[in-house]
Amino acid sequence: MAGFLLWLLLLVFCWPLALLALVLYPIVWLVLLPFRLVGITVGAVFALLGAMLMLPARVLRGHAA
Repeated sequence: MAGFLLWLLLLVFCWPLALLALVLYPIVWLVLLPFRLVGITVGAVFALLGAMLMLPARVLRGHAA
C-alpha cells in the first residue's frame, strides 16, 4: 500500500517519471527473477546442509515429550 501511495505522489509531482516507472517495473521484475530463484535455491541448500549436520544430535537426543 505504501508503494502505491508513493507512486501516486510521484504521479502528482512528476507524471512522466511515474509513467516510466510503471512501464519499467515489469521489465525490472523479469530481469531480477533469476537472481531471486538463485537466492531461494542457495537458501534451501544451506537449510538442507544445516539439517544434515544437526541430524545426529537430534537422533541422539531422542523424543522429547
